[in-house]
Amino acid sequence: MSGQYTMEQEEIFSKVMRAGRRTYFFDVRSTKAGDFYLTITESKKFTNDDGSYHYKKHKIYLYKEDFNEFKDNLEEMINFVIKEKGEEVISERHQKDYKKETEEAPVVAAKAADETTPDTSNFTDIEFDDI
Repeated sequence: MSGQYTMEQEEIFSKVMRAGRRTYFFDVRSTKAGDFYLTITESKKFTNDDGSYHYKKHKIYLYKEDFNEFKDNLEEMINFVIKEKGEEVISERHQKDYKKETEEAPVVAAKAADETTPDTSNFTDIEFDDI
């Protein structure tokens, strides 16, 4: 009978959201008393050196009595991030020309070195045998 109860828990309502190496599962489940709660599972894929892979999962259980406060806090955090940083994604993964702050220092040093080094792009290679 517990197997049937488990099956019923998993079939109430589910959604999947794929986001790169991460997958989020949103599942509505039932308590023993027949009330509903939500589980949010993050599954992240990791690749081993030999090419095999494994997943790490993290799960949050969210009960109805916490829905409103959770939703309000999540909405506040999302609004803060968008207000402070906008909706554009800034990261290595999403921008080919993205440079970390630590990468920019050598680039600036290289530019400074270029300014003191003469421009040789207009020079022509000459073989001494031609003279």
